[in-house]
Amino acid sequence: MSSARRADRARGAEGRQAAPARLAAMRRRQLLGAGLALIALPAIARPASAFADPGAGLTIVAASDLKFALDEIVAAYRAAQPAARIEVIYGSSGKFATQIRQGAPFDLYFSADIAYPRELEREGLAAGPTRPYATGRIVLWSKRRDAAQLRLQDLADPALGRIAIANPRHAPYGRRAEEALRAAGVWAAVEPRLVQGENIAQTAQFVLSGNAAVGIIALSLALNPTLARQGGYTLIDDALHAPLEQGFILTRRAADKPAAARFAAFVEGEAARAIMRRYGFTLPGEGGR
Repeated sequence: MSSARRADRARGAEGRQAAPARLAAMRRRQLLGAGLALIALPAIARPASAFADPGAGLTIVAASDLKFALDEIVAAYRAAQPAARIEVIYGSSGKFATQIRQGAPFDLYFSADIAYPRELEREGLAAGPTRPYATGRIVLWSKRRDAAQLRLQDLADPALGRIAIANPRHAPYGRRAEEALRAAGVWAAVEPRLVQGENIAQTAQFVLSGNAAVGIIALSLALNPTLARQGGYTLIDDALHAPLEQGFILTRRAADKPAAARFAAFVEGEAARAIMRRYGFTLPGEGGR
């Protein structure tokens, strides 16, 4: 065997030996990425046929601002109903509405903009009326800067760097962020430096990871201990934007599912409302602040 062929075989053997190490390193990087993306909740891209069997329990879709509050509500519900089988998927309110129209097998839909479920209700895709569940707030949040000292007008300074908001085309929190920036007179200065998340949780992740200096995110996310430990926030005057009135529906698919009605009733009960209050939501019947 020639020396060149022997060298090729040796390199091949080394490559085969190194492959497991490379795979392990790749897996470590993936796990690290998952840790950094603790609250990055990408929009659903699966076709309707890829979701759970209709008889396999409840499938709930919810706006990303509900991630921490609804997780606690589901945990409290399971404590009271140990046999409950619930899958919760978080993402963009607008994209979920589109998927419901396309036949995605969702049982309950929690939207950060009550207009989306009301449209589905008018189209005959809801099992009953739209139910208001909360009004949200937007905040300036930063890991690098003292957000408590920031105002919307400060975002016009190019030295501040990139600003993260949710995509206004399909994310209600992004639309309210744009409205507030326009009302404050800084939209033209800020727009070239915007980075847009697919949903409000991905927007927060841009700031958490350092890809943006400041983000306009949901108060409910800023109050989560993970973010509260790493940054600060200041409330944006809600007079600068339309209300973030939120609502949910049982979809037409859930019309004959008693489990869906039971969970809906639990969400409207005092245990769930107490959780929502802790995450900064204003609840129906309790007025603004």
